[in-house]
Amino acid sequence: MSTLTDLVYAQGLSDEADVEWLHRLAGDGQLLADLAFADIVMWVPTADDSFTAVAHTRPGGAATLFYRDIVGEKVRPQWRAQVRSAYTSGQIVDSASPDWFEETPTRVRAVPIVRERPRAGQKPHVIGVLTRHTNLGETRTPSRQQITFNDCADDLFGMIASGDFPDLSAPTGPRRGAPRASDGLIRLDVDGMTTFASPNALSAFNRLGFDDELEGVPLVEVVTQILPEKRQFDESLPLVVTGRAPWRTDIEARGVTVSLRTIPLRDHGTRIGAVVLCRDVTEMRHQEQELITKDATIREIHHRVKNNLQTVAALLRIQARRTHSEEAREALTQAMRRVSAIAVVHDTLSEGLAQNVDFDDVFQRVLKLVAEVAAGAGTKAKTHTTGRFGTLPSEYATPLALALTELVTNAVEHGLAGQEGDVEIIADRTDDRLEVRVRDSGVGLPEGQVGQGLGTQIVRTLIQGELGGSIDWHTLQGQGTEVTIDIPLRYLDLNLG
Repeated sequence: MSTLTDLVYAQGLSDEADVEWLHRLAGDGQLLADLAFADIVMWVPTADDSFTAVAHTRPGGAATLFYRDIVGEKVRPQWRAQVRSAYTSGQIVDSASPDWFEETPTRVRAVPIVRERPRAGQKPHVIGVLTRHTNLGETRTPSRQQITFNDCADDLFGMIASGDFPDLSAPTGPRRGAPRASDGLIRLDVDGMTTFASPNALSAFNRLGFDDELEGVPLVEVVTQILPEKRQFDESLPLVVTGRAPWRTDIEARGVTVSLRTIPLRDHGTRIGAVVLCRDVTEMRHQEQELITKDATIREIHHRVKNNLQTVAALLRIQARRTHSEEAREALTQAMRRVSAIAVVHDTLSEGLAQNVDFDDVFQRVLKLVAEVAAGAGTKAKTHTTGRFGTLPSEYATPLALALTELVTNAVEHGLAGQEGDVEIIADRTDDRLEVRVRDSGVGLPEGQVGQGLGTQIVRTLIQGELGGSIDWHTLQGQGTEVTIDIPLRYLDLNLG
């Protein structure tokens, strides 16, 4: 299914600011649907003088009219004139009589989506139309809560038509845990007095320690009574509970955490009250705290493992310096380099604790180890990296880094053999494969033979055994050696690269 952005840009009639506004409004589609007890559909104009649905939200507390998705469809003939009228006039247009949709009587309201409140004398910039489709087949005597919810929905529709909603100054953080209308709703007047509190809202404040009625009391006084003394709280809290700022915050008392979201209500720019949504998020905050604690513990473990690896590498370096046997010194130095390469990868993984890693960053850090080898061998080696490895799963990082360390080090020590030369690493990444070529300008392989040393065995084990890839050594025409590694990315998410 195409995204809202794709559908809007496909019409060729909107810019980035329009799309951002539509995204903000679509983000509150569920709130509008729940308050209106109706399906909410967002339409944008098309080049052929019609309209296309780019978003649709079903109500949580009422039966939906659209059991099949209509996103991407053209506006139906029975709604076209009403939608066009709202779009061209910039005014809310209600259906004159019930509209029948699949044998169900409905009432349709078309609301122009105005981007930003126009200045005096300025024509409103209408970028789309929002339609509310109310199912009249389940009409029953509305409760006080339903009447208040519908009044709040009407206020928000009026703000949409005047460019006052959504509010770009409101935070756009993660919606996980965000209060919904069904979680608890409080209606405030312009002075911050509570004129309505849903049962769920009253229950949430009862759990916080307030055991009286919310209605008829300023919400700020209620929160002041609840909050413990000498307890720090969010500086935005007074603005939230008085209905003056479109903000989100948490209040904590008696081991209970309630999340609040305030939506100031305006009539053509003049504040007339506010809607405060509230939700008991105590359990969710406990889970988040546990995750933070576990994350800190894992980071500490990773930090200690990295330090231990670096300590092992340092011990191997000291041992190599104290060894009189040239063969033993070389073996210890190589072991030190391999442990250092593992430490570099582990250090990079521990920084993000993600399942995937930017291997280009890892490899650039590993190349510094090779530079030390070249300096120690008296070789003037220049390394060049072409192409990108991209993002790889963490299980690929250590074996690939070790294998490339062996190959590049071997090219410096044996390919260039103390002379001046170049080592080029070429990474060719596709959706399902990674090909890496390590090429040096040295003397080349003797008669095309592949070495049988420990380094070669390690590379074969890592590439063929752990990564399921293939490796090929061959002498270039003229001079030098090229090693080609081909690795299938069979476990890789194609969107990572």
